[in-house]
Amino acid sequence: MSTAFPLRATAAARLERLPFSRYHRTLFIIVAIAFFFDSVDLATMTFVLGSIKNEFHLSTATTGLVASASFFGMVLGAAVAGLLADRFGRRPVFQWSMVLWGLASYLCSTAQSVDVLILYRVLLGVGMGMEFPIAQTLLSEFVPAASRGRLIALMDGFWPLGFITSGVVSYFVLPNFGWRSEFALLAIPAVFVLIVRRVVPESPRWLEHRGRHEEADRILAGIEAKVMRSANVSQLPAPVMLAEPAAAKGTGALREIWSLAYRRRTIMVWTLWFFALLGFYGLTSWLGALMQQAGFAVTKSVLYTVLISLGGVPGFICAAWLVERWGRKPTCIASLAGSAVMAYVYGQTALHVQTPGLLICAGLAMQFFMFSMWAVLYTYTPELYGTGARATGSGFASAVGRVGSLIGPYVVGVVLPVFGQGGVFSLGAMCFVVAAAAVWILGIETRGMALETLMSEAVEADARSALTPVRE
Repeated sequence: MSTAFPLRATAAARLERLPFSRYHRTLFIIVAIAFFFDSVDLATMTFVLGSIKNEFHLSTATTGLVASASFFGMVLGAAVAGLLADRFGRRPVFQWSMVLWGLASYLCSTAQSVDVLILYRVLLGVGMGMEFPIAQTLLSEFVPAASRGRLIALMDGFWPLGFITSGVVSYFVLPNFGWRSEFALLAIPAVFVLIVRRVVPESPRWLEHRGRHEEADRILAGIEAKVMRSANVSQLPAPVMLAEPAAAKGTGALREIWSLAYRRRTIMVWTLWFFALLGFYGLTSWLGALMQQAGFAVTKSVLYTVLISLGGVPGFICAAWLVERWGRKPTCIASLAGSAVMAYVYGQTALHVQTPGLLICAGLAMQFFMFSMWAVLYTYTPELYGTGARATGSGFASAVGRVGSLIGPYVVGVVLPVFGQGGVFSLGAMCFVVAAAAVWILGIETRGMALETLMSEAVEADARSALTPVRE
C-alpha cells in the first residue's frame, strides 16, 4: 500500500496519527544514550573538583571558576546551536555537538595548568550546550503528542543515570589513576555519533517548514513503513489536518520568540531556566567538595554523592508519569518547591550533623525533586514554540539557564567563606522559589496538545491582544 499523501497532509498530521511503535522506542533510545554520554561528562566535575583544587592549590573562588568554565561554554553552545538547527537542520548540529565534546574531554586530560584546563572546559561546554537543546527539540518533533511528554521526561532521566555512572567511574578511577585518566576515558563515547548518523533522520517538520517537501515526504514514507511493520498493521489512520500559522515573512527565529505571540512564554521560560540552573549547579558542582570540607574522605564523599544521586531515578520516573497525568505546569511547580525545601533542610541539618544515614536520606529527597525538575524542563520548553523557532527558543532558554549555571558555582565559592554551607544551600533554595513563582504566574499548560495546536493558540492570543482597544 502506498503511504504517499498530497502536500496538504502535513508532516505534523502524518506524524501525529502514527501509533507508538518500536520505531519510536529505537529513536528514543538512541537520542537518550547520546544525552546520557553528555551527562556523564558534565557530571564528572562534581567528583573531580576537589582533586583538581588540591593538585593546583586553588582558592575557593578559583575553584568555583574552574567549575563554572564549562557552563560559560554551554551558554555559547546552546545559543548558537538553536540558531544553527533552525537554519541548517537538527541532525547535523546534533552530530557535531557529540564530536566536539568528545574531543574537548580528551584535551582536558592533557591540561598542565589551570588556565589551559579552563579553556578546554569552555570548549567542552560548547559541545554539551549544543547537544542538550537539540536532543529535546529533535525528539519532540518525532513523537506524537500522546507520548511526547513521557518520552522527553524519560530522556532527561538519563541525566541522573549519567550522574550516577560518572560517580561509579570516579569511585574506581579517581583514587587509582587520577582525574586526567577519567577525562580521557570519557572521550571514548563520542564514537556513538556514527550510530546517530546512520539511524536518526532529519526532522520532517523542519524540512517541511524550510520548503523541502520532497525530502520530508521521503523521510515520512520511510517512517510510516517502519511503523506499519513494527506495529503489524496494513493501514494507518487518516491524517488529521494540522498546520502551524506561518511566521511573518522575513521574521528571524530570534525575533519570533520575542513576538507578542511568544513574549510571555519566553519571559517565563528564561526566568525558569536561569534560576533553576543557578540553584542546581551551584549546589551539585560543589557537593563532593563540600563533603570533603565537612571532614569526609575523598572516597567517602564520592560514594555518598553517588548514593544521593540515586534519588534522581525515581524522581524522573515520577515526573514522566505526572507530566501526562497531572500536567506540565503543576509538576514543574511542585518539583521546584520540593527542591527548595529539601535543599534548605540538607544545608541546615544533614551536613552539620554529619550522620551518614541522615546525610544520605536528606540528599536522596533533594535529588528526587531536583531531577524531577529537570525532566519537566526538557519536556515543557520545546512545546512553547513553533517549528521555525523551536530550536532557537529551546537553545536560548538553555543558554540563559547556562548563564545561571555559570554564575552558580562561582557564587558558591564566594558565599561559602562568608555564610558557610548553610548559606550556600539557602541561596539554592531561594533560586528554586523564584523559578516556581515564574511558572505559577506566567506558565501555560501544554499536556496532550499537538505542537501545531499550541502554536495556533499563541497566534490567536496575539491577535486578540492586537484587537483589544487601548483605554485612555
